[in-house]
Amino acid sequence: MLSKNVKKFNDIPLSILDLAYINEGGTARESFLNSVNLAQHADKWGFNRYWFAEHHNMPGIASSATSVIIGHVASKTKDIRVGSGGIMLPNHATLVVAEQFGTLESLFPNRIDLGLGRAPGTDQMTAFALRRNLNESVEDFPMQVNELQDLFSDEPRSPVKAIPGQGAHVPLWLLGSSGFSAQLAAHKGLPFSFASHFAPDYLFAALELYRNKFEPSDALEKPHAMPAVNVIAADTQEEAEFLATSQQQQFLSLRRNEAAKFQPPRNMDEIWTETEKAAVGKTLDSIATIIGDPASVKRQLEDFIEQTDADEVMIASAIYDHKARLRSFEILSEMMG
Repeated sequence: MLSKNVKKFNDIPLSILDLAYINEGGTARESFLNSVNLAQHADKWGFNRYWFAEHHNMPGIASSATSVIIGHVASKTKDIRVGSGGIMLPNHATLVVAEQFGTLESLFPNRIDLGLGRAPGTDQMTAFALRRNLNESVEDFPMQVNELQDLFSDEPRSPVKAIPGQGAHVPLWLLGSSGFSAQLAAHKGLPFSFASHFAPDYLFAALELYRNKFEPSDALEKPHAMPAVNVIAADTQEEAEFLATSQQQQFLSLRRNEAAKFQPPRNMDEIWTETEKAAVGKTLDSIATIIGDPASVKRQLEDFIEQTDADEVMIASAIYDHKARLRSFEILSEMMG
């Protein structure tokens, strides 16, 4: 347990991570329409950020052109911050990322976040198609972050300028599921978001490393940690547990290396073995996956906040039915007051 502080549910902001799931029987267009609708509700309900994650060659995820969907959702909302959770920086030329997010910041001032990761966000074959030289790209990640900070500064050292981008000061976040990005975020004095929603085992070690090694910067005076957590809330425990089987199927497909769209809920005992059930449970049966009715979800979230001393929480909700997903976030908004 990291903290002796007692933070309550409404002491910290809640934000949303949207993977823009493409449902079985659905289309990418329908996914984007649902994302806009949820973002508009989240804007009214008081959520702080709405982020999209870069993934490629995955038939069930539509957020591959991440900066494009960020701009679309930002244009359809009013106050909520919109950004990336994240852009996989080694997939791209740093200048292009600076120009894209400089453009977004010009269009939507003080509402754009740029979360950065170093994983490919896909399989090795697709990663090669994106990067060509995988080892060199990953090793260059800290240098690319430096380049991006320079391109966003008022007086870049680089002779090549990002236009738009120069002077934009788009807030940078580092994202990770291990200690690498935690330590880099600490060294650079940047906010840090940990992917505990799919990598819970290293959560506490990464947060401790980030806070212990943190060096104040012009961007941030003290550490700001935003762990991610799966939340599936419904009016009853039974309904929430049934909705959660879509997420279980998603992790099962990853384990089986099967490409599939996002599946409707069903009886999992019909499709997985005991070994597969245990393997999926190793990830999802953790403090970072919360499933239940309103009272149970609030209790579990408060426990998560207390144990992690989170400054903010990023919520991922893998729910097949759009109305049920809206209801899950409505329950959270009611808790926020």
